[in-house]
Amino acid sequence: MQSTAQPTTNSEGSDPAHGILMKIEASAFPLVHLNHWTQQFMNKATDIALALRICFSGCSAPPSLRPLAVYVYDRCTVASSLQSSLQPPLALVIPVARALGPVVAVTRAWAEEVAERPGLWAGGCRGRMASCWSGPAGWRLLGLRCWGLREAASPRRGLRDAVSPGRAVLERDEGPTVRYMGKGRRKSRVFVWGFAHTGALGLPAAARRRAASMQLRPHRLEPEPDPRISSAACGYGFTLLASQTTDITKVWGMGLNSDSQIGFHRSRQDRTKGYEYILEHSPVPLPLEKPQETRVLQVSCGRAHSLVMTDNEGVFSLGNNAYGQCGRNIVDSEIYSGSHIIHRIEGLDSKVVEVACGQDHSLFRTDKGEVYSCGWGVDGQTGLGHNSAVSKPTRLMGDIAGENIVQVATYGDFCLALSKDGGVFGWGNSEYLQLSTVTEATQVNVPKQLPFKGLGRVKSVACGGTHAAVLNSDGNVFVWGYGILGKGCNLSESRLPEMIPPTLFGCTEFTPQVRVDRIACGLHHFAAITNRGELFVWGKNLRGCLGIGRTDDQYFPWRVTVPGEVVDVACGVDHMVAMTKSFI
Repeated sequence: MQSTAQPTTNSEGSDPAHGILMKIEASAFPLVHLNHWTQQFMNKATDIALALRICFSGCSAPPSLRPLAVYVYDRCTVASSLQSSLQPPLALVIPVARALGPVVAVTRAWAEEVAERPGLWAGGCRGRMASCWSGPAGWRLLGLRCWGLREAASPRRGLRDAVSPGRAVLERDEGPTVRYMGKGRRKSRVFVWGFAHTGALGLPAAARRRAASMQLRPHRLEPEPDPRISSAACGYGFTLLASQTTDITKVWGMGLNSDSQIGFHRSRQDRTKGYEYILEHSPVPLPLEKPQETRVLQVSCGRAHSLVMTDNEGVFSLGNNAYGQCGRNIVDSEIYSGSHIIHRIEGLDSKVVEVACGQDHSLFRTDKGEVYSCGWGVDGQTGLGHNSAVSKPTRLMGDIAGENIVQVATYGDFCLALSKDGGVFGWGNSEYLQLSTVTEATQVNVPKQLPFKGLGRVKSVACGGTHAAVLNSDGNVFVWGYGILGKGCNLSESRLPEMIPPTLFGCTEFTPQVRVDRIACGLHHFAAITNRGELFVWGKNLRGCLGIGRTDDQYFPWRVTVPGEVVDVACGVDHMVAMTKSFI
């Protein structure tokens, strides 16, 4: 921001409301430079920041107010935090007074006085704010009231000028000239939280703390490995990040590396060995034939192995291959620590367009809608009709034979698949009622269609260790299985999908357009992203993995305070990663 004039106050007029508004204008300029004030303001900024954003930044208000609104809005988590059910303006002005306190001496008496003087802004609906913003009329009136009262308090202005804010600013501006220097492009940012001791968060300072090595709230990953991170995956104590760049480095890893699941990283003390913990994001080199023409589209992580999917050079696997989960021959007594092996998976009949890592198995979906698997099959999680380990990716049959599968999901020992026409299929572990609608057996080693009714058209599936979720085209979330399912402490297991009330995700009679767009599962928790870019979590809060500022388990969906619009999320055992876009 740049200033060409110092803010001034105007003592003209005896109306105390005029002095208050002058104090707002005079204090706006220095406030935007106080980072410590912004930090103290974070917990109380929701009401005032969104109010200022709506009332001032989009209209012809004094320039000193606009940068304050934009500055606070950019740094505080206020994206659609306030529901329009709040009755403005009095109910909003009072929280403003409570939040700012001595900074702006707004009193309840003044608020009531403002509410009783409609003549000052009667013609304000002709202004730019009323015509450009489609929110409730009460919010528009609040901004127009503040403007009208300020102009009317000055003896230089009459009522006509007071209700024509655009012309008033052109003719007279008493505040400083301030320019917001943003580029106008929303930036991609990565936030991490949860258990930091393994290094999975890429926060060395937090990882080295012996006590309280938990990041309970989202923390921005800085410096970011690449400004275009497009895929993230959380394993059991480690993380992979990928960018669709054509640069040489496309994948970064951090965290536990005891099985070389994030590649070989040479030790500085002993050049013949590799690090078993990577505390900062480090490049993972891939044996690409044409690195400057190949892009990484997706990464996925299991307990101790990883998959990297590219656009034209296939899928690469890293890490532990004790059960063939990396898609290569099993070698008895193979030592995985310090391994240089990055295997390119072969033998598939068509191009792979999606990968998913379970605990010790892997799934591959091709562009023909077929599913292949390899790895540990003791619970039937490979879906190949037996319970043995398989090292070569093999096509699944069962009920998905002939179906066009558009999504696969797995994390523990339980798998789901979704067909193009909305059919849901499952196989693997069923000890926790995940597949009890089709069998009483605790292991299912061949895909079965789940006869769910009343779900609508399913558009997405997700599963964790003991639970599962589906999302339909109406934005409704259904959960079943065992654990903290999101409908309170009285529901801990269910054979059939239970719908979570949409109101818990912010959908009300005042905001009927809100709906869930994405779902994800960690080993013991759930996550959902709405079409407003808000992230909700619930489930077991192992080592603070929910990012809600405490370690208590969460029995209902709870909004995570992420300073940005969340576009995707990755869930692990005890940590999470969110990819966001900045607000402005």
